[in-house]
Amino acid sequence: MSNKQKIFWCSNCLNMSTRPRISFDERGWCNACQWMEEKKTFDFSERQKELVDLLNKYRSKTNEFDCIVPVSGGKDGSYVAYNLKHKYGMNPLAVTVRPALALEIGDKNLLNFIKSGYNHIHLSPNPKVLDRLNKYGFIEKGFPYYGWLIAIHTAVIKTAINFKIPLLFYGEDGEIEYGGSTESKYRALYDIDYMRRVYLEGGHQKVFDRIKQDSDISESDLAFFKFPSEDQIAEVGLSFTHWSYFEPWDSYRNYVVAKENCGLIEKEDGNDDTFTNFAQNDQALYALHAYLMYLKFGFGRATQDAGIEIRRGAMTRDQAINLVRMYDNAYPAHLIDTYLDYYKMTKQEFDAVLDKYANKNLFEKVNGIWEPKFITGENFEI
Repeated sequence: MSNKQKIFWCSNCLNMSTRPRISFDERGWCNACQWMEEKKTFDFSERQKELVDLLNKYRSKTNEFDCIVPVSGGKDGSYVAYNLKHKYGMNPLAVTVRPALALEIGDKNLLNFIKSGYNHIHLSPNPKVLDRLNKYGFIEKGFPYYGWLIAIHTAVIKTAINFKIPLLFYGEDGEIEYGGSTESKYRALYDIDYMRRVYLEGGHQKVFDRIKQDSDISESDLAFFKFPSEDQIAEVGLSFTHWSYFEPWDSYRNYVVAKENCGLIEKEDGNDDTFTNFAQNDQALYALHAYLMYLKFGFGRATQDAGIEIRRGAMTRDQAINLVRMYDNAYPAHLIDTYLDYYKMTKQEFDAVLDKYANKNLFEKVNGIWEPKFITGENFEI
């Protein structure tokens, strides 16, 4: 009996069988494409009623803030905030956690969003801690901005508690929309356990255990990176939800709305790792995140963007295959010096981390760079 594992791609989009928590039906369609198909006939009217009831439950009686929307100045948070304010008459407080290695275009987009008419708080968690957690996340999890990923949950929640704002709206549930766990498909609210397990990939405690060994980091320095206690959550009555639960999620529509109403601008020179130019433009570490995703699982940013385009009917699978083969294998050469300086690592130390996470069944090293053994779209065994 063969112990070989078959590697394959979704027969509708290009989601790989290596994607964490993904599942496929008998047609070979991934669960993201199954949800896309289901949404075409899904009656969202009941969920719209759920949304209205949720908003009315938390709508402020004193003209204070009704809810919090985490934003970066990008398309999705802008879209959610715009709808809450202008379609549903809510008074959202927009909250941004400042990333490391912020990009100029991201700063411009955030300022444009604020100027379009929103109350906003810019959080800057202790950069010494943020940088250290990002480095430990890079080393221990293969996740280059893990500290920031923690903070966009913990620091935003701390802000909600301090302002006593019990309702938090995140954008989409990526597990449902892009392929992954379906456990929250039919429920509006989720909890901190879901954040820890799925979004932080169960690694929160691991990087915390490491940073607590650093003598120059005190317990108080970590305040913005800790989840609140159950008592604090209960006192405010926090509820977490995704806007994507209540209506068909469409990233391109979000982009158009944000561009027309919130001042969103695109990159003029495009990206090295994908064919789009209007998303994930806030920080330089995202390119490294996408590359590590490619090394771990065999798919990168172009595969994800192509899947979105296929599912919204704007691209054929054959067109997507050509683009993915062109863009996905994008070693971020022009940013390596930036990363080495940021992480305070030598090139040898940096490469050792990449080597640690490169899937040796999928890649082989050629002239110092990991190259795929596979061809996107052509099934094979490992």
